[in-house]
Amino acid sequence: MFRLVQQIVHAGIATEPAPSDAGELAAAASAIHDDILAILGQALAIRQVDAGSCNGCELEIHALNNPYYNLEGRGIKFVASPRHADMLLVTGPVARNMALALQRTYDATPAPKLVVAVGDCGCSGGIFGEGYASCGRVANLIPVDVSVPGCPPPPLEILRGILVAVRRLRARDPARG
Repeated sequence: MFRLVQQIVHAGIATEPAPSDAGELAAAASAIHDDILAILGQALAIRQVDAGSCNGCELEIHALNNPYYNLEGRGIKFVASPRHADMLLVTGPVARNMALALQRTYDATPAPKLVVAVGDCGCSGGIFGEGYASCGRVANLIPVDVSVPGCPPPPLEILRGILVAVRRLRARDPARG
């Protein structure tokens, strides 16, 4: 027992401090919530599509669901079917085997649909680019409204990308906002 206590004292605190952008996060999240309700009049339903990523971006997207970011409390929820979605959040370079599935998902999403490409791979093809197994960036297959660069982008940048997409929807359709 004494050796364990010595080891704990020697190692110190091994966790990271809480993010220092709490005020910025609260302001961005509040703006997102207000804009979503003003534009859509309801919660924003997102269908996340992994088109061939390394899962780094998915980890950051999953972080949006934790209590710190409280995405559901802000009027944003993830749905299992593109038929219920307002937005597609696409990660990764589009693998050739996922090209048809991504196109069908886009086609099944009701209009007006928003598409956000997340991560360097989704925005530009990343280190994979275009090749025998990769179609490259998401915009090569479906229209993209907003690109969120980063490898992987932090959750706050993904939230900002979602807000930009919702604001662009309002600009396209002034009757909504």
